[in-house]
Amino acid sequence: MLMPSIFGETLLDDFFGFPVRESYRRAEDSTLMQTDVEEKADGYVVTMNLPGFKKENVKAELKDGYLQITATTNTSNDEKDKAGKYIRKERYSGTCSRSFYVGEDITEEDIKAKFEDGTLKLSIPKKEAKPVEEKTKYIAIEG
Repeated sequence: MLMPSIFGETLLDDFFGFPVRESYRRAEDSTLMQTDVEEKADGYVVTMNLPGFKKENVKAELKDGYLQITATTNTSNDEKDKAGKYIRKERYSGTCSRSFYVGEDITEEDIKAKFEDGTLKLSIPKKEAKPVEEKTKYIAIEG
């Protein structure tokens, strides 16, 4: 017996199964980690959509000049009938990440981050790269 879902999906998902569900999932995932980068006079503001994620499941790491944002989730949708038997039990867990090159002169203390209502906002200052002095090195020639 088919039972319509109570978790925001349609009866067609239960009836047709995999192909219909996959088309919905792709539409939902298209908004995941959408990122806007805005340039300001003194730096950059990075705004990233992370709908459905909690602050404690979002991590920002700076390594070798790259800023990497990683978000993980683990959800479970359970439906039971009146007797407590499972009609359907679904679990989803996953990780997504994006990385941006911000330069090797930026430190963790320079970047300010705020997570609110499923949106991560990062403020990254502009830093002038230190000029590299090019010294001419000569090779000794024997003879």
